[in-house]
Amino acid sequence: NFYYITMLRDPVSRYLSEWKHVQRGATWKTALHMCDGRSPTQDELPTCYSGDDWSGVTLKDFMNCPSNLANNRQVRMLADLSLVGCYNLSSMNESQRNDILLSSAMSNLKNMAFYGLTEFQRKTQYLFERTFSLRFISAFTQINSTRAANVDLSEAVRRRIEELNFLDVQLYEYAKDLFLQRFQYTRQREHQEVRLKRREERRWLREQREQGRPWPSKHKGRVFEKETENDLPTTTEDYTSQVVRW
Repeated sequence: NFYYITMLRDPVSRYLSEWKHVQRGATWKTALHMCDGRSPTQDELPTCYSGDDWSGVTLKDFMNCPSNLANNRQVRMLADLSLVGCYNLSSMNESQRNDILLSSAMSNLKNMAFYGLTEFQRKTQYLFERTFSLRFISAFTQINSTRAANVDLSEAVRRRIEELNFLDVQLYEYAKDLFLQRFQYTRQREHQEVRLKRREERRWLREQREQGRPWPSKHKGRVFEKETENDLPTTTEDYTSQVVRW
């Protein structure tokens, strides 16, 4: 079986990271952007630069390109583009197109086998391990010193990036809320399973005592104490948010 999984990132940080990546010479020339069996035409998806790449592009120029695929990239990559005529922007009005894209992205994300959030590495690891019954050999690391975090932004520029990525902002808020709900539910269910297991152990021991049977060797010398909240499985908490508000 194949399972679809993905990772989401805070939209402003993700946008800045892509800008820095493009600034260093990265391109997506090999990406076909296939939709409904064809790639977009030059008119449907004009390039933002001439030449081999967009090396050295300023953040202002990066933001000013209306066809920049960095804008709302997370929504576009999760949504079913065929619902809005792929890259043909004339197939419907912008408001209707945005509503359909966001709704499709949310639905597809919710129905994935798993998704995580870059800003919550330990919680992502915890949910992944319990979703697929796997264990990583080392703990995920929360790295805050990223290229995006080191960009000095004015409040006006930050707001402009949020405007350009307003669909991603809405998707991320939805994703974060659902992610934390799933985390809390999984923790509570695990706690209940531990309590039930200990309750069954104590019940079994009482039956053995009442029947006068000796304890099996695996239980000899074992002390069963009253469970406390500190006895329950825990996971190392990560930062509540690494997103810097510039």
